[in-house]
Amino acid sequence: MFDVLIKLQWFFKENWKRYTIAVVLLIIANTVEVLPPWLIGESIDSIHRGTLTNILLWQYIGALSGLLVMAYIVNFIWQYQLFGGSNVIERKLRKNLMAQFLKMSPPFYERNRTGDLMARATNDLRAVSVTAGFGIMTLLDSTLYLATIILMMGFSVSWKLTLAAIIPLPILAITMQILGKKIHQKYMIAQDAFGQMNDRVLEAVEGVRVVRAYVHERATEKHFDNMTEEVYEKNMDVEKIDAWFTPITRVLTGLSYMIGLGYGAYLVSIGDITLGKLVSFNVYLGMVVWPMFAIGELINVMQRGNASLDRVQETLNEKEDVADPQEPMVIEKPSSVVFHDVTFQYPQSQSTNLSHLEVSLEKGQTLGIVGKTGSGKTTVVKQLLREYPTGEGKLKLSGELIEAQTKEQVRNWIGYVPQDHVLFSRTIRENILFGKADATEEELQKAIRVSCFEKDLEMLPMGLNTLVGEKGISLSGGQKQRISIARALIRDPEILIMDDSLSAVDAKTESAIIKNIQEIREHKTTIIVTHRLSAIMHADWIIVLEDGKIVEEGTHEQLISKEGWYKEQHDRQQIEGAK
Repeated sequence: MFDVLIKLQWFFKENWKRYTIAVVLLIIANTVEVLPPWLIGESIDSIHRGTLTNILLWQYIGALSGLLVMAYIVNFIWQYQLFGGSNVIERKLRKNLMAQFLKMSPPFYERNRTGDLMARATNDLRAVSVTAGFGIMTLLDSTLYLATIILMMGFSVSWKLTLAAIIPLPILAITMQILGKKIHQKYMIAQDAFGQMNDRVLEAVEGVRVVRAYVHERATEKHFDNMTEEVYEKNMDVEKIDAWFTPITRVLTGLSYMIGLGYGAYLVSIGDITLGKLVSFNVYLGMVVWPMFAIGELINVMQRGNASLDRVQETLNEKEDVADPQEPMVIEKPSSVVFHDVTFQYPQSQSTNLSHLEVSLEKGQTLGIVGKTGSGKTTVVKQLLREYPTGEGKLKLSGELIEAQTKEQVRNWIGYVPQDHVLFSRTIRENILFGKADATEEELQKAIRVSCFEKDLEMLPMGLNTLVGEKGISLSGGQKQRISIARALIRDPEILIMDDSLSAVDAKTESAIIKNIQEIREHKTTIIVTHRLSAIMHADWIIVLEDGKIVEEGTHEQLISKEGWYKEQHDRQQIEGAK
């Protein structure tokens, strides 16, 4: 049950001051709280003996009032310290998870569903937070409070009566241990089901246009209802076990009362204890009820927290698929890009995705990459971005192996315009400045001009301050592409990679953008992946890929002079463009 505390010991070590203050104040609070029943017993015995005076009565009242005020203040401080700790760990784990999400490469996201990751970053973190706050509070308060009460009962009343009354406690401990293990198992299953449902919600929201277009609303809703029902059933499995805690605790608490009252009355009758002490003992028994109930709730909270911490820790323990070298090479700027006999296969692929790739690109040159869909064009780009572990062969930047350099160094040289134009739910200005946060207004305007986005800005109601909506939903495909291009160009990167990033613009706009890029990037490297051959006619070298292999290569003029795929595509696109 307490495995979660061992797993969180690193956190308790970091925040030992907070928890030390809380424990010390808790001990003081418990000591203060067990004194009033003793005072009540003493006052009853004084009445019984006929020795209670007005002065003594006011002393009892003053002492009780002082103890209550002191208990309130001390309880407030130690609970504040403990519940503050729960917020600290939730914040820390959330930061750690975010850092982990940002550093992980695509294979990690291929293995893990987005909805499940979101569930771990929300529901599971909350369960861990409750464990570190309410769970620790309940553990310390119930155990220390119970121990203090038992000691007070034993020393101030009778050890015989005390030991008899706590006979049900071991039974309670064993029962809760058994139920706790079952809750851990069931809660893990319930959280996995919740993660799957979360994933389905994200898919439905992101693809709502497609769902509506194909009139799949009812089918999607029905499937979601089934998943919701599954989550409900899994949670009810947890609740079925959870429901046993309260009745078991009530029965065993009642048994303690019966033993205490029955045996206590007998001890009074034979003169072992006074009537006042029996009254005190009954008050103490009433105080024991809360710790016993709390222990039942504690096991529930601990097991849920343990299951959630396991899920969070599982994500945090994931190793990077693409790790940085221990002693990286430091290069100021890349002077060349060389693929030498590069062969690569995706982890989930059944066949080779790149085969014996040979490409050499000097600084200032432009490389065009074309081929059929699925021929390996984007895979070449992903090798440069270090999204996957390198395969066989050698990929070098400035003559040094790319795996000998840090990912940060390599990616800082690159301006990347991906196929899927990811825009953030911010203004157009913020989306472009994402490429270079400290860019000047002049650099911003230059990037907009080169990407031919000036006229579009004039038509938008708030210009650069227009909110694009989630994933740029309020913009057209061409507008999103040009914002992505501007975001990459504002960095003035050493290597510009454009992965089919002109597919949504017309031929005239494409020609203007390509011309602008040629003018400003005369001494820098550019790689253009495209289906439109018009976008790479100016390239210094063009490669044609098929099944991950280079089947044709050369300049535009050389390739159209040969009978091959490139010439065939060129002729077809020329005819289509003339219509």
